[in-house]
Formats: sequence, C-alpha cells, structure tokens
Amino acid sequence: MANPTWLNDDTRARSLDRVAGHTVDVAVVGGGITGAGVALDAASRGLSVALVESGDLASGTSGYSSKLVHGGLRYLAKMDFAVAWESAVERRWLMERIAPHLVHPLAFVIPDARSAPAWEGLAAGFGTVLYDGLRRASGLRSSVLPRPQLLTPAAVAALAPALDVAGLRRGYLYWDGQLVDDARLVFAVARTAAGLGAHILRDVRAVAVGADRVDAVDVRTGAPLAVRARTVVNATGVWAAGFDPALTVTPSRGTHLVVRAERLGLPHAAHTVAVPGHFGRYVFVLPQPGGLVYIGLTDEEDRTADGHRPPVPEHDVEFLLGIVNATLAVALVRDDVVGAFAGLRPLAEAAHGDGFDGTADISRRHLVTDVPGAPITVVGGKLTTYRRMAQDAVDAAAARLGAGAGVGAGIRPCRTRTLPLVGAAGPAQLKSLAAPPRLVAKYGTEAVHVHRLGQEERILREPLFDGTDITGAELLFGVRAEGACTVADLLERRTRLSFVPEDAQKARERAGEILAMAAGK
Repeated sequence: MANPTWLNDDTRARSLDRVAGHTVDVAVVGGGITGAGVALDAASRGLSVALVESGDLASGTSGYSSKLVHGGLRYLAKMDFAVAWESAVERRWLMERIAPHLVHPLAFVIPDARSAPAWEGLAAGFGTVLYDGLRRASGLRSSVLPRPQLLTPAAVAALAPALDVAGLRRGYLYWDGQLVDDARLVFAVARTAAGLGAHILRDVRAVAVGADRVDAVDVRTGAPLAVRARTVVNATGVWAAGFDPALTVTPSRGTHLVVRAERLGLPHAAHTVAVPGHFGRYVFVLPQPGGLVYIGLTDEEDRTADGHRPPVPEHDVEFLLGIVNATLAVALVRDDVVGAFAGLRPLAEAAHGDGFDGTADISRRHLVTDVPGAPITVVGGKLTTYRRMAQDAVDAAAARLGAGAGVGAGIRPCRTRTLPLVGAAGPAQLKSLAAPPRLVAKYGTEAVHVHRLGQEERILREPLFDGTDITGAELLFGVRAEGACTVADLLERRTRLSFVPEDAQKARERAGEILAMAAGK
C-alpha cells in the first residue's frame, strides 16, 4: 500500500482528476512554506483542500532563507516586541512538537571587540539575557535551547576559530534554532497535509484567482484547469499583489554567500557581526551540514528580480565580505566564495509602512486580508511564524465557510501547534533508529526507509561523488516521496548541491541516472 503522505507523479495525476470533478472547501495558491502551512491547517480541521503551485514546492523564497528558526533577537533590538514574542512562541512549537527532527540548537557567538564602544558590548549582553527571557516565557525548556553565557576570548576561539580574538574583550553566547534545510520543512508540511487528504498540485500555474475559483494551467501539458472552491487563499508571497490589486508587496533581497567550512577553521558555532551604522542589523556566519558555511544576509529592495531564483549582484558579495572580514583574523577573498544564493522576502508595505532604513526597517509582521468577493490573502511574516500565519488565514476561511449553509458546522479548531510533521519524533526515538545519524537529522523516522533503499543497489548506496555524503537513495526518495521530477529539483531542493555549482556539476550525471531509474519504477 502506498504511503498516503508521498508526493509524486502518480499522486499528482490522481489529484488532478479529483480536483477537476469536485469542489473543495479551500483552494490554496502557492507552494511555499505559507501555502503548505495553510493546506495543512485546513486539512487538519477536516476541510477538503487543493493547493496549486506553478513550479516545484519551495522553489521561491521558502527555499532560500538563512535556515533559522529564531525567536527574533533583531526584533528585540528594533523594539518590535510583537514579532519577537510571536517568533519565540512558534520556535517552541517547532522545536518541541512539530519538527524536532528538522530543527536543532545552534550556538551563536557575539564578539565584543575592543575597538567598539563599551556600551555596544554591554547592550549585546543585555540583549541575550532579554532573549533568554523570551525563551523561558514561551515555555521552551533550557534542555532544548541552553541559557546564554559569557565567554573568554579563548572560549570564543574554540567555537569560532576564524575570529580575530586578539582584539576581543569577551564574547556572548546564545542559542537559537537551525533548520537542517528550509526546503525540507516545506516538503514535510506539504506531505503531512497530503496525508490528511489535501491535494498537492505542483506545476499548475494560477492565471486568475477569485473568491471561489482558481483558473489555472497544467504547466506540463498546457491543459486548462478550473479549481472550484468554497473559499480561496492567496499565499503566493512576492507574487501576492498580482492576485490582490489593493495590496502592495515590497520584495526585499536577502543574499547569502557560501564558503567551505575549512576556510573558517571548521567552526562549532555561528557568529554575528553588527552592520556599522544600522542598529539592530547583523550579518550571520552560519555553519551548515556538509562542510559549508553561509554568510548572510542582505536586505535590499528588489522589484525586478525573478522570485524563483534572484541573481546575486556583485555589490552584495562585496558588502557581505566587507562586513564579515572586519571580525576575521585572515580576511576572506572573492575566490573563497564557492557559491551564493538569494531569496526575496515578501514584505507587506501597505500594512506596516516603510522605515528609515529601507526594507530592513519594515516590520516582519504578517498580514491577512479578507475582503468579501475576493480571495483571502496572507503575506509577509517570516519562516519561523509560518504556522501562525496559516492559522490566521484558515480562521478567516473557516469564518467564511461558517457563514455558508451548514458548511462550517463541522469545522474543527486549529490543532497544528501540536501536530507532528512526517518524520517527527522525540530525541530518544530518533537516537534508536537503525539509520546513520546524518540521515536521521535530515529525514527523522523516515531515515530508516531511505537507508534501506540504499541497500538495494550499488548506485543507491554510493555517494554521488567523492567529497559528499549524499547518496543515490536520497535522490530516489526525493522522486518517490517528495515530488521531485527533474534533475534541477534534485540538485536545487531535495539536496542543496546547487548552492555550490562545482558540486552540482559533479552530481548531475548520477542525478539523471536516478531519475531514469525512478521513471522505470
């Protein structure tokens, strides 16, 4: 019997047939984290759901974030307490109940340089104490995210060897959540929704969106598709204003550089660098699985870039290198940058107004618009708060459905705060799984299935190329269970090999072979 959470070409075909002949309660437009969250929330309340996405899941902003699940230290600095509190609460649910297999603690070092005014270091230390207060108030235990600490320069060097510790007074250590992969969170949310009956339709492009109908086109065949629904939710992120003329969305480009971890001394912790002249704005140096480090991010308005894969301008590279090099013992040079990626944040400018510091000063609060005769729109926010965004959008949809003739009587209240995603389990169960820890960190309880796939054939067992641990089994699972159907899907989102073009090129031929194997069942 097929796993009901799996997404692949067969489940897509069945969903297309079903949606073409039936009216659903909720149609969702957009397959990023917000749209997937809306689909899951609605399906978990007992509503019938169809989600349409023009390309691959997580192919827009949701796949190109900093991969952090954070309580919002920068929002405290900006005195945006509402966003900081909402972020802290949602971080708790993600780390304890929803996705403990995908979100892990990450240590952050704030270096206190002697060259900076003493008050800046004291303010940073006080901020970590306040931040920990948010953690405690949210109910997240210190056994999940430890308390902050004061560090000696020697302790800073042990955690972040590339820092120039000779010029430090001290360091401050705090902890936050890090996703093993942001795209993997989107897949898990969408698959959990599918397991509850939601129809997840990738490669279906919406061309017109109304209050009770989505006119779309099957990108693969060119065939038209009318999705009839009792209510429609627009969750298209930076494209949201295209379906809601009353809305203004400001796209903000967030760029990250990719360097090899060896170049930074194989750091055990992230570190932050304050952006001079911009209080509360930081650049992060973020260690990643697989021997890489991401350096980001920028916050620049960009109304012309393609939201699926915005190009990285050279001045973004220069800006990030310039900021981070101010803290390093040996400066990074352009050749150390082995890759770069960017995403466009959808900031709801009409709701919150612009700030003194451009897009960096626009609040990260989300916006839900509910105008009679138009689709419900949910936009803004941040990856950490996707669940709350979805809850608010589905609350609005449920109110509309409840106003119908008996439709809303059986709608259950939101239950996604404590609804585990596919693969989720507690630490004890995850440690007991008969699979390599690397797979467990990526797939949770499903690591056992991926590991068994690797035993079937040599091509599935072996790493894709020398220098990576990623195997053919992971690619095959990406096709069978996670909706991948092209080599680009496999290299860009089921793995993140595309973040280092040299590595992606090495894996391209093997990815094609795995794709052909999957097509042959």
